[in-house]
Amino acid sequence: MEKPNRDAVLRRFPQLEQPLLDELLRESTLKQVEAGDEVLRTGQYIRYTLLLLDGLLKVYREDDEGNEFLMYYLEPGNACAMSMMCSARNEQSQVKAKAVDKAEVILVPSHLSELWLGKYKTWHNFVIASYRQRLEELLQTLDSIAFKALDERLLFYLRRHVKVSGHAVRLSHKQIADELSSSREVISRLLKKLEQTGALKLHRNYIEVYDVGEGS
Repeated sequence: MEKPNRDAVLRRFPQLEQPLLDELLRESTLKQVEAGDEVLRTGQYIRYTLLLLDGLLKVYREDDEGNEFLMYYLEPGNACAMSMMCSARNEQSQVKAKAVDKAEVILVPSHLSELWLGKYKTWHNFVIASYRQRLEELLQTLDSIAFKALDERLLFYLRRHVKVSGHAVRLSHKQIADELSSSREVISRLLKKLEQTGALKLHRNYIEVYDVGEGS
């Protein structure tokens, strides 16, 4: 099995102490995934902690009709808190994770992830920080659903996408509508209004975002 590259791991996870880094490089494996590949699936028993070395992953829930609800993105240097939780408790995954771009994922066996919590202070801090970051993102998402109108939710959605993947949003109006639990027609109308204000430009295959403000 392929092993992670030391320099790449050092670049993405500089906070890890040297003995932990050595053990991670020795015991973990590297998985290459293509854009669109599933990294986690609903109902799967997870036997590892997932660390993202390169690329971008989307973590989401899916209902019985196949509608997707975006929870958060994972960027290089992030850990998947859901994989940590499910592997530690030997539970089935309640979420899916899909590669947005070609990605490299480090798979750490779950028993080692648990052992390192007491063995390495930097791993303990990293795990706690990962849980806190994911919780904050989920609370922001919940706030946008519970307290904001659809036009504000769309702005929140675009801000988040720009933050992780740049100003060219390569998603169809239908994909955005699905993730916001709306219709393509409504989203297209709102995007057209934003274009008229100069916030973005609609192209044939992507949306070029100029200014959708700041904030959560």
